[in-house]
Formats: sequence, C-alpha cells, structure tokens
Amino acid sequence: MKQLYLIRHAKSDWGTQFLKDIDRPLNERGYNDAYFMSQWFLKNVPMPDKILSSTATRALNTALIFARTINFDMNNFMLDKTIYECTYNNFLSVLQQQPAAINTLAVFSHNPTVTESCNKLINEFFIDNIPTCGIIGIKFSVNDWREVSSVKGELSFYQFPKNFKNEE
Repeated sequence: MKQLYLIRHAKSDWGTQFLKDIDRPLNERGYNDAYFMSQWFLKNVPMPDKILSSTATRALNTALIFARTINFDMNNFMLDKTIYECTYNNFLSVLQQQPAAINTLAVFSHNPTVTESCNKLINEFFIDNIPTCGIIGIKFSVNDWREVSSVKGELSFYQFPKNFKNEE
C-alpha cells in the first residue's frame, strides 16, 4: 500500500511585477493558510516517510512550514526542480522513481499539475481546480511506486482552507 499526499502551494504574492514566477513568495493569506493547514495535517494525517517539494519559492515555503509543524526529519526532505511547471507525465515519472521503501510521500507542487494528477490518479473523482494549500490524500493498492500508473488510487481525504472558514 502506498499513500500520496498532494499539496498545492499556498496563496502566492503577485505584487512584484519584475519578479520571476519561480521566485514568487507567499502572501499573508498564504502564510496563514499554510500554518493552519499544517496544523490540520499534524492532527489528522500520518507522518509521511518523505517530503518532495518543487524548488519554486512558494512551494518550498509551504513545504517548510508543514515540515516544521509536523516536526519532520529533514534528512527525508528533498527538492525536485522537475516538478515546477511539469506535465502530468513528468509528475508520474517522478512518482514512479520513488524507492519502494517509501510508503507515504508528500509532494508540494503547482497547478495545473496537482489538479490534473488528482483527476488522473483517483478512481471516480473529478475536480475543476484544487485550491491553494489544498491537500489530497490518495491510497494506492500497490507495493511499488512504479505500479502507480497501472491502477487507480482511492481518495483518502480532500481538505483546503475554505473548508474551515466558517469554523473560525
């Protein structure tokens, strides 16, 4: 059994017009949502064996907030520049390259890849857009990440910040 946690980076700041896209930081709401959702993650989701993050500033900042909140072993925190602006097929390739010893993997990435991956990897699930700082849990009945493309996963959970806005 393999478990994938797909996390879209938190809301980013569009305020600096000359900043390259890869360097865009989180905005205030993004930081607040990342801290809030990382607390939810800590209380509700088993610790991942590995965290993999895009090298884009907004994804990396989101991943680091989660890692600190859940007291993650940073020896198992990896950056992967190929998941920034990647296609679904490239993303699938990254998943399939993960060691079989990794049973739970958290990936911090971007749209449209996060939404497209969810729609292609999960059985009987479709969503138009995974919102910023949305977290999707997918279970695969496989023993090796190389098998992920041959079987549809099962949705474990789907949470995002606006699900909790009325509770505050």
